[in-house]
Amino acid sequence: MKRHKYVITISLALLLLFFIPLNKIHSIPAFARKYQISCQVCHSPAMPRLKGFGEEFAGNGFRLTEYESPRYLIQTGDDRLSLFRELPLAIRMDGFGTYNFNNEGTADFGSPFVLKILSGGELSEKLSYYFYFLFNERGSIAGVEDAFLMYHDLFNTGINFYIGQFQVSDPLFKGELRYTLEPYKIYAAAPGSSSVDLKYDRGIILEKDIIATGTTLVGEIVNGCGIGEAGEGYLFDRDKHKNFMGRINQAIGKKLSVGLFGYFGKENLADTLGIFTNDIRMFGPDLVLNFDDKFVVNVQYVRRTDSDVFIESTGEVKPDILTHGTMAEVIYSPRGDMSTWYLTGLLNWVESDFDALDYRSATLHAGYILRRNVRLVSEYTYKFSGTSYGKLSLGFISAF
Repeated sequence: MKRHKYVITISLALLLLFFIPLNKIHSIPAFARKYQISCQVCHSPAMPRLKGFGEEFAGNGFRLTEYESPRYLIQTGDDRLSLFRELPLAIRMDGFGTYNFNNEGTADFGSPFVLKILSGGELSEKLSYYFYFLFNERGSIAGVEDAFLMYHDLFNTGINFYIGQFQVSDPLFKGELRYTLEPYKIYAAAPGSSSVDLKYDRGIILEKDIIATGTTLVGEIVNGCGIGEAGEGYLFDRDKHKNFMGRINQAIGKKLSVGLFGYFGKENLADTLGIFTNDIRMFGPDLVLNFDDKFVVNVQYVRRTDSDVFIESTGEVKPDILTHGTMAEVIYSPRGDMSTWYLTGLLNWVESDFDALDYRSATLHAGYILRRNVRLVSEYTYKFSGTSYGKLSLGFISAF
């Protein structure tokens, strides 16, 4: 108990440091460098979280519509060739120190914790690309995660078309844009030997905004097996099945939006007797409440059922597994995108018939913006499930 009180006291003291005011200062990484604007134009109050303009910028294929593309491309005399004058690149580097991970009472230096290179931009009036490569994640080369081509306004229908690698949950809440080290646990919940979840996969996305009604429609078709290496015949999908996700989101006034998604798919799994098929169903509502980017509430509920899953520890196939859970996130930025500090709270709750997935935690995170692209962070997570313990992390997040 004394150790936990000591850790909590230090954490709260460090959080207070973030309330010191800082003068408004700007930096220009990645797309900001290209258009010579502040990161503040798209992010609020700091990267990686996007505000409304940043989401619109991404939806337009990483282009500002009032700027003409030719100024950023080499004029070769061939109107079917797109070559950047300067290749748009950015680097992100994060580092952290942690204390009491896994209730072991030890301190650890983890810098760099993440080192990635990012690139993206417009290849033509409607064609764009985006990718990032993880040079280092937790001490190893992780490789490519997000990587896709996007075609804006396909056949003049207002539909955006994406093909490549992405997180299945991107139309819900983008894990890559969260502030906390603690992830959205429900998106990664997959019982037993199942490889289907709401994290990275390969496939296509169709997205359409109906501006008149404030409605967004999204459809996905994915392999349903993650982004591992290709197998025999250079095939990434491990079976004949394709999985589908659809989502509808509706804005209600200027501050509230509600959504509903459904995921339907199958996968072939193996036990000691041979191959069998697992039917997966997921659905759930989500809600966003946003008061001018000063106070934001994000809530997601996911309910998942698996018809049959192989449990390696017991060597049996377990039928009719229910997994469900919620993440709830609150972000407070006292001056919106002009803030020099912010607070974030995150609650994770996952409960499953497959006991190994059960998880409950609460996280408090604070950030202090040294530059628009460099911030100090402090985070305390208390895990309630299993053996309860608290973990403290201090570090920096930078992009340039």
